[in-house]
Amino acid sequence: MITLERTIAAIRPRDPGAVAEARAHQDRLTKPRGALGALEEVAVRLAGAAGVSPAPVPAPPALAIFAADHGVHAQGVSPWPQEVTQQMVGNFLAGGAVANAFAAQVRATVTVVDVGVAADLTPAPGLTIRKVAHGTADLSQGPAMTVEQAVAALEAGIEVARELVERGARCLITGDMGIANTTASAALICAFTGQEAAGATGRGTGVDDDTLARKVEIVRRALRVNGLDGGPAVPAAGGNGPEGEPGTAPALRALAAVGGLEHAAIAGFILGGAALRVPVILDGVISGSAALAAAALAPDVVDHCVAGHRSAEPGHALALAHLGLRPLVELELRLGEGTGGLLAHPLVCAAVRVMHEVATFDSAGVSEKEV
Repeated sequence: MITLERTIAAIRPRDPGAVAEARAHQDRLTKPRGALGALEEVAVRLAGAAGVSPAPVPAPPALAIFAADHGVHAQGVSPWPQEVTQQMVGNFLAGGAVANAFAAQVRATVTVVDVGVAADLTPAPGLTIRKVAHGTADLSQGPAMTVEQAVAALEAGIEVARELVERGARCLITGDMGIANTTASAALICAFTGQEAAGATGRGTGVDDDTLARKVEIVRRALRVNGLDGGPAVPAAGGNGPEGEPGTAPALRALAAVGGLEHAAIAGFILGGAALRVPVILDGVISGSAALAAAALAPDVVDHCVAGHRSAEPGHALALAHLGLRPLVELELRLGEGTGGLLAHPLVCAAVRVMHEVATFDSAGVSEKEV
């Protein structure tokens, strides 16, 4: 198995030469400078991540939906029964979910990964079983996972990324399924950004006002009982934590304390893609909170990520701002599953195709703007 340490060591920051070359090439294309807006920055970002300009076209894409259950469900933070996680796994495998429809539109493969579903699933085509535990403990009572479980889930995500790239994927898209996982996401966002629970906690699947208030209090309690309520608990990776402990230790502890098994696996999936220099399109708030953990473990991982969209969950905007990522799509989505990332994939491909296929002023014999 590829270890977490080896994966982190393999991640490289964006290549400044490729970035400069991509920017210069953009300025020579037959269009006004900056006319493609955010798409130009996507093309430059992917060139820097790949270390070559133009970057390879990020196709074909592969979606991985990481599924797990949460002990905090017992606190009444979601109106949906926990069994829905298992039932939705079956729906993904049968091709009946929104993610399946969007994946078919962009010709993405769909892999469902059981990293922590509370039930034992029957092996099936399209299902990868990497179960670390049958769900997490209740994060409002103490740590949701042990550090060892968090590392195991991270390494499961790394392995899935490697397997999909070996099968030919040239773009990875993050997806999730887990009833009550927006509660864990809000707690992670607070832990990694220092934001207050009320500002980071949203309605998830559409809870009423009373349930939202309970959810905010549960997030506050989780941060308090796990010692994460004193501002950003995680120092910059690469530095040392309290008492000289390695820089990754605080990030792992925070992830284990208030994260979910799918959050840890998605963080590993992001790290795995970055180590292989394959771009990763992030989905919504679950993926955003997982990306915070990945970035705390390896800051350069952000150079390999594209924010597919900004969800309606308030914590997602906080996570993206902390990561310095600009979302490509804003459609008030709050479904998860990878849906926002799948919708953004054609835009990412279009940004790169411009670099490969659009003529320069010189090659087309078109006069440039007079200075």
